[in-house]
Amino acid sequence: MQLLTQPLGKLATQISGATRVFHQYKLDFCCGGQQSLAEAVQKRGLESAPILAALEQLQQKPLAKDWRQAPENELIDFILQRYHEKHRLQLPELIRLARRVEHVHGDSADCPHGLAEHLDAILQELESHMQKEEQILFPMLRQGVYPAEPIHVMQQEHLQHGDELEKLDQLTDSITLPVGACNTWTALYLGLRELKEDLMEHILLENEILFVQPSHGDGICCGSCQ
Repeated sequence: MQLLTQPLGKLATQISGATRVFHQYKLDFCCGGQQSLAEAVQKRGLESAPILAALEQLQQKPLAKDWRQAPENELIDFILQRYHEKHRLQLPELIRLARRVEHVHGDSADCPHGLAEHLDAILQELESHMQKEEQILFPMLRQGVYPAEPIHVMQQEHLQHGDELEKLDQLTDSITLPVGACNTWTALYLGLRELKEDLMEHILLENEILFVQPSHGDGICCGSCQ
């Protein structure tokens, strides 16, 4: 596999542990999953050699679970349990921690002012998004129906989620703890990193695998086929 020419989303779904490498180098493999590794590296002004070396080493390890080969129902159940349920637990607690940090450390130059409000907006947008998937799109996918317009709407909302993660980085200096941060602040930023990684992997599975119609013969395409 010519790694540099492959889309980030494809690499993330085919190489076990690739997402950790992409997180390390801040390469967007979910909403930016269609860009090649070479394009992504060039945009960030990075050297490709260490990234390639890390990915080539990971290629020797088999995928823990190849979701490309799993039935749609199994993948949907995994997304609901692993991501939808978890996001609903993560965000309220992160909002609580963010409010505490802003209240106690509001006079600090490093304080992430506006973070709690931003996390609350993410929660509202994500809850709306997940409900549309649970009530409309996922039941159709379980029946082998791939509706073009609802899928397109979800993909556009994924782009919005990507924008929200960028703003999250701006508010928190890329989720970097200041020197001497208290336990609450530390717990908050640990949780933010986990949320960001979970949401990116959530989007990856949907964009690159679940929303991709297996073939014109395997499902019903509601809308114009690409």
